[in-house]
Amino acid sequence: MTGSKPTVSVIIPTYNCEAYIAETLNSVLGQTFQDLELIVVDDGSTDRTREIVGSYSAPVRLISQLNSGVCAARNFGIREANGRYICLMDHDDYWFPDKLALQVEEMNRQPETGLVYSTFIWWFPSAEGVFPHPNSFESASCPAGIDDEFSGWIYHLLLLDCWVLTSSALIRAEVFDKCGAFDESLPYSEDWDLWLRISQEYPFTKLKKPLTLYRQHPQQGNRIARSIDYRTELISKAAAKWGLCSRDGRCITKRQFRQNIARYHMEFGLNNLASGNLKVANRSFLKSWLKSPVKLKSLAYIPAALLGWRPKW
Repeated sequence: MTGSKPTVSVIIPTYNCEAYIAETLNSVLGQTFQDLELIVVDDGSTDRTREIVGSYSAPVRLISQLNSGVCAARNFGIREANGRYICLMDHDDYWFPDKLALQVEEMNRQPETGLVYSTFIWWFPSAEGVFPHPNSFESASCPAGIDDEFSGWIYHLLLLDCWVLTSSALIRAEVFDKCGAFDESLPYSEDWDLWLRISQEYPFTKLKKPLTLYRQHPQQGNRIARSIDYRTELISKAAAKWGLCSRDGRCITKRQFRQNIARYHMEFGLNNLASGNLKVANRSFLKSWLKSPVKLKSLAYIPAALLGWRPKW
């Protein structure tokens, strides 16, 4: 890119997203804050995605790689970015027009903050598979300001859940120099892993107003049954390395952490049971009960599963 550097680099990794990519790009180009570059990293698409992205002019820039996964695509985009701040947007999500303006304003107001994120809205299709128009959501009527509970040093809260939606975050570029980028060996929870590392070095700020629509469809990674429970592995390793407290002294208790691990084991088991992976499911139910023996429900799932019960969702 020639000339002065943009304030914000928006990086969108994409793969076979011809159905949604234009709506996503248009939501970025429709921002009230315009000092940006938009880098789309195509991860070896075989549909019309590249053709659609290629029809856009500046500030959209298309770069391509052989199919290597979303982490590699995001890291490629980060290396190419020129902005002072970086956004990592998923290829099927949507931003409300004031998203960047509000977040850049907050970053400028709090120079110690490494990451500004916001509430988001779950975006579900109708029974016919049609997504409601973004204008049908009343984001303007939502409360403004900062969510103090989920701002500041929030490492301890990230041991309970991945509160930061990737598409909702604005990150200082120097954060990646200090904390590293995405771990390309992780097939799942790679964003959570990055937030945990950043939370060791920087405070976060959460805006109450929802600024992103989070599109839901069957192809999403969180709906796939896996043989490895990456969530419990990730937070267990984090707790072993960094403990249960944030830098400001706020902590979760050992009991809270055990119960949370138990909950994730149970959810992992139910997901695998719904997909017919009986052995993986029952092993997870047993792990859940061992972490929290008072919760007999997880243990009760084992005979129910052996008798043929399956969750319906």
